Amino acid sequence: MDHPAVAVAAAAVAAPALAPSLEEEVDPRVADFYRRTLRALASAGIPFLVGGTFAQACYTGIRRPTKDLDLFIRREDYERIAQLLLQKYGWRAEMRHPHWLAKVHDGREFIDLIFNSGNGLFPVDERWFRGNCSADVLGVPVLVANAEDCVLSKAFIMERERFDGGDIAHLMLACAERLDWAGLLERFGVHWRVLMAHVTLFGYIYPGERHRIPAWLVARLIGRLADEMREAPHPEDHVCAGTLLSREQYLPDVRQMGYVDMRLTPASGMTQEDVAAWTEDIQAKKPKDEAKDDSKDEGE
Repeated sequence: MDHPAVAVAAAAVAAPALAPSLEEEVDPRVADFYRRTLRALASAGIPFLVGGTFAQACYTGIRRPTKDLDLFIRREDYERIAQLLLQKYGWRAEMRHPHWLAKVHDGREFIDLIFNSGNGLFPVDERWFRGNCSADVLGVPVLVANAEDCVLSKAFIMERERFDGGDIAHLMLACAERLDWAGLLERFGVHWRVLMAHVTLFGYIYPGERHRIPAWLVARLIGRLADEMREAPHPEDHVCAGTLLSREQYLPDVRQMGYVDMRLTPASGMTQEDVAAWTEDIQAKKPKDEAKDDSKDEGE
């Protein structure tokens, strides 16, 4: 039986259509690479969802240039995708970070295959493929990641050089009445403070839109916060969850200040090897001058 995310044509009839094709945001040669990939996966019956800039534009109408295409996949489908694209087009796939990210390359261009969040908290599972909207992306009918999953995938990105809170605020602005707030609260789980932070910021960013966030949700979050403040501290709570928000900014806490890295607890699926590789990637991503300055700072 086909996975529901595979039945693109049927879903396109049943689900509401979203944004236009976004042809003008992508260079024509790159667009062809994206288009062929989308068609190949759809033809092979491999479930995937379009995310990233494309999904953001579908929900918010905010269009911006993009340097890559984000596809959400299930981890168990990666090898099949890699083999398919290699055999069909000769494109090389690599498992860039085994806990969350692979890439497909066509020369200098690439597509991200995402099967978890970068902090290991939210693997792509069957829930991601329920009730998805359809869209025409570069002329190909596809299914788009749900707005709730877009929120989950962005909520913890609070790096020095990148903060996705603006994207979340725009998603809330566009979809507040349609979001499954109860489902979001349940999926954030013990990390509900992160959801509360974004809800609080939404009310600050858009004072005239505060009423669109459900009152019950705000009351529930405030109640949890009040309950926590009355609790006595637990010795086992000497952990730093900041590493779930930024892979760099809280390294001193776990390296020098004695805090346990939350990524290495049952809360996350990351291993020591995952954390080491993810940390090593920080310097690789920086311009040479900035990386040099950081090394100097660390040595002072």
